Amino acid sequence: MKNNFWEVLTLEEMTRTQWESLCDNCGRCCLHKIEDEDTEEIYFTDVACQYLDVETCQCPHYEMRQSFVPDCLTIYPDWGKKFNWLPASCAYRLLSEGKPLFDWHPLISGNVDSVHLAGISVRGRTFSDEEVAAEDIYKHVITWVD
Repeated sequence: MKNNFWEVLTLEEMTRTQWESLCDNCGRCCLHKIEDEDTEEIYFTDVACQYLDVETCQCPHYEMRQSFVPDCLTIYPDWGKKFNWLPASCAYRLLSEGKPLFDWHPLISGNVDSVHLAGISVRGRTFSDEEVAAEDIYKHVITWVD
């Protein structure tokens, strides 16, 4: 029997509190990405937004992030194909694809640090976009996200 809200509600049916609780605070969505315009494939880099708190993997300006970074991702339930801009481990993407959350997700484990303990977060693995020139970001493509 399914009792957890993420198992019985669609992304569109969730309250804002439920929606926000899906974020595991991995910080992967704060990594700069490169899209191959021919194949539409997304490549993650180890270059993170300068505002990402590299210890907590959270944005200290989350509520007002677009005023700091106008093209910062805002995820909506009806994103459809754009969910590919999120890592395959992301709860929003998993649920949009009809997949279950991983055991390390804080909603499953009950531990807010489980994402870090499982090695899923970007903690200790990134460079700030203040340190890397925009034209050099392609040199930072990584494979450890997906």
